[in-house]
Amino acid sequence: MQGKNGEKEDEQVVSEIMARCFFPSVITTTSWEGFHFAGHEIRITEATDCYGAVVWPSALVLCHFLETNSKEYNLADKNVIEIGAGTGLVSIVASLLGARVIATDLPNLLGNLQYNISRNTKMKCRHRPQVKELSWGMALEKNFPKSSNHFDYILATDVVYAHPFLDELLTTFDHLCQDTTIILWVMKFRLDKENKFVDRFQELFNLEEMSNFPSLNIKLYKAMKKNCKRA
Repeated sequence: MQGKNGEKEDEQVVSEIMARCFFPSVITTTSWEGFHFAGHEIRITEATDCYGAVVWPSALVLCHFLETNSKEYNLADKNVIEIGAGTGLVSIVASLLGARVIATDLPNLLGNLQYNISRNTKMKCRHRPQVKELSWGMALEKNFPKSSNHFDYILATDVVYAHPFLDELLTTFDHLCQDTTIILWVMKFRLDKENKFVDRFQELFNLEEMSNFPSLNIKLYKAMKKNCKRA
């Protein structure tokens, strides 16, 4: 249970994270939401009729972490894949921080994902980010063969909730993660199912809690494969 100092720190950090959002002062025909990360103004188009096309607080938490910990977790020229990229905000920030990014999601989300990434990274990034389809647990070796896909980082936000594909998600983490891959995963706890997934996840990965935001019911984790080869 957090003491008063912990609660105050949580409120301060959450307040700083949420202050990264801004809204357009002029109403336009295309609705968008604005964010400030990595020294850039990022404009994200959302789709309110689809969970995967909305920016959730977990994405802001990970973006804030990547920016404020850019020395310890230096993404410059690193190979990064985001699973469940949604609107693309996290992938955009990783690209602006110098990473080689592959943003992935389901087929029906790729159009909006590609639009957001293109409009916010063109002529701004060292490496042009890619957008690829990834249906968890399906055709993993065909689309992301282990022999040619070596990711330094796997990024994920809000990929665990009450959906029927948790087994496939765990399989996907396992396939994409090699010995030296670091997973940065932000999760909002809603139901007991999330806790059970964490237990199963820890059977394959060493899991470290990096940050906890009780006011948002969100935790940020770092993970690596068990028995991994350390540099």
